[in-house]
Amino acid sequence: MFELIGKSARAKTCEAMQGIVSEMEEDLEDFGGTPAADTILAACAQAVEHYEIARYGTLKTWASQLGYTDAASLLDQTLQEEKKADALLTKIAGKLNAQAA
Repeated sequence: MFELIGKSARAKTCEAMQGIVSEMEEDLEDFGGTPAADTILAACAQAVEHYEIARYGTLKTWASQLGYTDAASLLDQTLQEEKKADALLTKIAGKLNAQAA
């Protein structure tokens, strides 16, 4: 991706992801030994997917606006993968919720 746009890759801590993980850890401290534990994990994974969907969608738009067609195409592929993962997590969460009830 970075080669396509002529930029160097760099690492950056994502505070949003750290916040999602921190919330999950707090919820697991409170409910980890209960039937809700698996749904907590599924919900956290889904929150991560939602964040990734938002970011990849934004990056794809920026790439398109800047004329990086190949980069936009790659970002769209990743965006579609994230949406599929989210749909799968929705199914899993539904099954977990049904089992807990």
